[in-house]
Amino acid sequence: MIMEKEIRIYNYRFGELKTYLLVILFVIGNIALPQLCHLIPNGGKILLPIYFFTFAASYKYGFKVGLLTAIFSPIINSFLFGMPVLNLLPVILTKSIVLAIAAAFVANKTRKISLLNLLMIVLIYQVVGTLAEWAMTSSFYVAIQDFRLGVPGMIMQILGVYFILTHFDNK
Repeated sequence: MIMEKEIRIYNYRFGELKTYLLVILFVIGNIALPQLCHLIPNGGKILLPIYFFTFAASYKYGFKVGLLTAIFSPIINSFLFGMPVLNLLPVILTKSIVLAIAAAFVANKTRKISLLNLLMIVLIYQVVGTLAEWAMTSSFYVAIQDFRLGVPGMIMQILGVYFILTHFDNK
């Protein structure tokens, strides 16, 4: 049985203060969660925490909030903590931006949240991101790392975003 629920979707503009307040909150989440996950050996590679709040932000609050979260989260994390390392920053940014686009698009088209929608979004950003990483690194083995190690993180994203957006929807 595929659980599907209508939720309120917002699309804030760049000129709205709410956009930037939400971005700050989601970036803080994307800074804190990776720090917690990095306490586990290979936690970042397995749990893929840098994408979690970008996913939720994009799905619930639209492309602009998601895009800003997708850009600022990895850059600030890299600057403050050295993770992701600079040579991986373009790959992480690519995946984050594709995630923001895919999540906002699916949310706006369906106006519903379902595990199937979230799975589709994860597959889109991971497949596109893997192809981009392969092009950037010329190593297929490196490019498929998220599929080799990050499946628990992908599952966490799908279930976690579903739970947050269905249980905290202020419809």
